[in-house]
Amino acid sequence: MNSLAGLLKAARGLEPADLVLKGGKVFNVFSGVFEETDLAIKDGIIVGLGRYDGQEEADMSGRWLIPGLIDTHMHIESTQLCPGELARVIVPRGTTAIVADPHEIANVLGLDGIRFMLSASEGLPLDVFLNVPSCVPATHMETAGAELAAEDLAELLNAPRVLGLAEVMNFPGVINGLPGVLDKLRLFAGRPIDGHAPFLSGRDLCAYVLPGIATDHECTNLEEAGEKLARGLRILIREGSTARNLEALLPLVSPGNLRRLAFCTDDRHPEDLIREGHLDHILRKALFLGLDPVSALTMATLNPAETFGLNDRGALAPGRIADVVVLESLDRMQVERVYKNGRLAAENGRLLGSMPPLEMPAWISPMNIGPLDEATLEVEAAGPLVRVIEVVEHQVLTGCLTVETPALDGLVVADPGRDLARIVVVERHKGTGNVGKGLVKGLGLKAGALASSVAHDSHNIVAAGMSTADLLAAVRAVEKMGGGQAVVLDGRVLAQLPLPIAGLMSDAPADQVAETGARLKDAARQTGAALTDPFMTLSFLALAVIPSLKITDMGLVDVEKFAIVPMFPE
Repeated sequence: MNSLAGLLKAARGLEPADLVLKGGKVFNVFSGVFEETDLAIKDGIIVGLGRYDGQEEADMSGRWLIPGLIDTHMHIESTQLCPGELARVIVPRGTTAIVADPHEIANVLGLDGIRFMLSASEGLPLDVFLNVPSCVPATHMETAGAELAAEDLAELLNAPRVLGLAEVMNFPGVINGLPGVLDKLRLFAGRPIDGHAPFLSGRDLCAYVLPGIATDHECTNLEEAGEKLARGLRILIREGSTARNLEALLPLVSPGNLRRLAFCTDDRHPEDLIREGHLDHILRKALFLGLDPVSALTMATLNPAETFGLNDRGALAPGRIADVVVLESLDRMQVERVYKNGRLAAENGRLLGSMPPLEMPAWISPMNIGPLDEATLEVEAAGPLVRVIEVVEHQVLTGCLTVETPALDGLVVADPGRDLARIVVVERHKGTGNVGKGLVKGLGLKAGALASSVAHDSHNIVAAGMSTADLLAAVRAVEKMGGGQAVVLDGRVLAQLPLPIAGLMSDAPADQVAETGARLKDAARQTGAALTDPFMTLSFLALAVIPSLKITDMGLVDVEKFAIVPMFPE
């Protein structure tokens, strides 16, 4: 590594740069124009733009050069890939940094899970920054594998690549001044604090923003996003596998507010990453919907960097890290090459070089289910009407219905004629024997059952099905794998995806995970499941911080009331 003096000499052209990308159309994120110029790099740092000579030179004629793309909010666990395999998929597509929230693995393994993610993401050609989880568990209405208070999070304050506090989902705790929540906000005062407050408005929104919460990625309509933007929140427009908000929110973008907006993927499955892409996919879709390239690129580069204080990246300018994406086509966002820290990291869709080995500690896959049999899963029909979770496809939001109770011999049963399936959440961390029970409408099941140890946010085992026997068989299949997802029909496992890392991620290559996931979806269709991604949808039915009706191992949750409610209303 040369000294600053050496970088200055290279910047002035007094000595050759290590690498010069010659004659490309370089995106200047500060002026909003493309400059046809050379880009000079030394020691992994951009030293200048203009005319330069280098020890190595690459002709960029007819190519567009943009800064490395930055995802402002995502859960690596939701990709079902270990960090190295995630890098293998998204770096060739132009993503060079992500801001990840490891609250999925933290809800299973606590601080050990967060430290595992830091270790597993070390030395990658992808910069993985973490915001530490604010809500473990997410609510008091579920059983998680760990509980993290402010004093626990303090141990990570000075950990490498830890930026701030992740999405503060307990917005009732914030606005009502709950001491434990306020302790965490005070601990991270002056550092990035992510928000998560669907539909919060008016005075409650003012109270939520007041302690320094800076972003929100849960907006689903223009009115909500506009109000939050006006109250000082940066809006992270989300386009994931289930929650797809780009089309609804893109009209929000204007010259006056552009610098307060960015993109995020939040939760995205491996099949979608491989087939469609990552941030490159969002950029293509944004351009197709009419957003101009300058605004779109600013929202994927400089804005994310400034949101999280990453002032060494986000632009192709002197002194910035040389994370450079070379596009063959601007309108199609077709990535030809990716330079990471000034070195060629990916070309023509393939990552170059090898990955550091993944170390899997023995404690990485806990599975501790209490006594469980068919009788445990049954529900007595205790009233003429029953509450039902209503699926809203492509959203993590759900509806709340009250319908006539489907019953047989005094027990609640599934009703395929009304698209009503039974749903259970089986506690898997502490052997409590807790089983939450309910009904769900909108999965499309006609027979069989689906089960998954990915069940936001406490990640107990969630299963939906049309018979008690198949529900139990699906849960047992997940248990036997030590975590994963399974499809059962008539007592037989049709397909399964092992997820041995905390029941959330695979240690297998990305292509293999995607192929197995595709077989899983094909098998799910044999049960009648009609949704694009039934397992992603299923996983969010346990998310007790997103309206309206959800289910945990403790029962049905009315999110507006932030309380457990009975299946059978009075």
